Amino acid sequence: MAKAKQAANTLKVTLVKSTIGRIQAHRACVAGLGLRRMHQTVEVLDTPANRGMINAVGYLLKVEA
Repeated sequence: MAKAKQAANTLKVTLVKSTIGRIQAHRACVAGLGLRRMHQTVEVLDTPANRGMINAVGYLLKVEA
C-alpha cells in the first residue's frame, strides 16, 4: 500500500536539452534533480522544492506524472 502511494507522488523527469551555455542557477537545478546527461530519466518526489526546480528549468525537461 505504501509503495503504491509513493509511486503516485513521484514525477518522471527527462533532460531533453543540453545545459551547455545556460546560467549557473539553471545548471544547479538540473543537478539538484539528479540529472547528469542528456536523455537521462529520473523519478523525483513531487514536493514543492522539486516543483520549483522543474518550473525554473522546464524548457530543458520533459515531465511525466
